[in-house]
Amino acid sequence: MVDTFPFVLMGNDSSRPVVLFLHGFLGSRADWQPVADALSDDFRPLVTDLPGHGLNRSRPSGHDFTMENCAGALLRLLDSLHLGSVNVIGYSMGGRLGLYLALTCPDRCRRVVLESSSPGLKTASERKKRIRNDNSLADRLERDGLDAFLEHWYSQPMFKTLEDYPDRRADLLKLRRQNDPVLLATSLRSMGTGRQPSLWERLSACSTPLLLLAGGKDRKFSALAEEMAHLCPAAQSRIIPGAGHNVHVEKPAAFIREVRDFLKSTGD
Repeated sequence: MVDTFPFVLMGNDSSRPVVLFLHGFLGSRADWQPVADALSDDFRPLVTDLPGHGLNRSRPSGHDFTMENCAGALLRLLDSLHLGSVNVIGYSMGGRLGLYLALTCPDRCRRVVLESSSPGLKTASERKKRIRNDNSLADRLERDGLDAFLEHWYSQPMFKTLEDYPDRRADLLKLRRQNDPVLLATSLRSMGTGRQPSLWERLSACSTPLLLLAGGKDRKFSALAEEMAHLCPAAQSRIIPGAGHNVHVEKPAAFIREVRDFLKSTGD
């Protein structure tokens, strides 16, 4: 069982609200450093590496990589730091995990920001198809190695807009190459979108304020953000013009502005 994660809790002012950052697949806590630094004047950022990513190199069974067990380990991390409720910011896979925390442990989540995220897949047939696809990708990652996989992964249309920011794209890929391909494959098989429970039917009962962010050039996740906001009274969607799937990399100033305003808001 995964008991805790490598983490950094920034700042010493315990009166400031804590913001827990959850990275996406292939990422690490380093992905969030520029955003965490920008928010550190008002908040205490807590950045961590999720199972199989960054410095989280333990090799438990795949069962320990599931969303349910990952969420449980995060709660134990918060308990070890004597933290009650925290704000959460999650990107892609980390956003799916953040939504799961908001719905299953609302007393531990003040406000939650979901960037380019979804509540999972609606039907069993969709999940079954996605599991087959994720397993195939995991096999490819183990067979071909990390460099070849990254080239394939970032050739997907939803990452096309990263090519408009070559320096940022290069920095992102450099961070990705620090991961362990075997552990990434385990994460993909265990915590991919097909494996997670569908959260669509639980959105209407969500009491935690949600900010759903997506890039205007990412049509799929812009539509998902607006659909989720329509179903969830506690949610609001914001579409960032000119951004693709990775909003906080492509449009960091706009991302930080939206997040700060939302987290400092006193209304729901």
